[in-house]
Amino acid sequence: MVIGALAGWIAGKLMGKGMGLLLCIIVGVIGGFLGSWVFSLLGLSASGSFWGQLLVGTVGAVLLLLVLSLFRRKK
Repeated sequence: MVIGALAGWIAGKLMGKGMGLLLCIIVGVIGGFLGSWVFSLLGLSASGSFWGQLLVGTVGAVLLLLVLSLFRRKK
């Protein structure tokens, strides 16, 4: 949960999104699953250490926010 919250917060800052704690956790946890899947498709493994898990979660969270922004209506 802590890594998910950090990954979601970092992804939100990188993408310029203001999110609350709960949304950071949700984005980070889903991003962790997405990042693990993408890394496994590429034959990479960064899990095991705190920093590796944070990297995978952040990459996945950024990808998740990118995909969600594609479906969001422009103002």
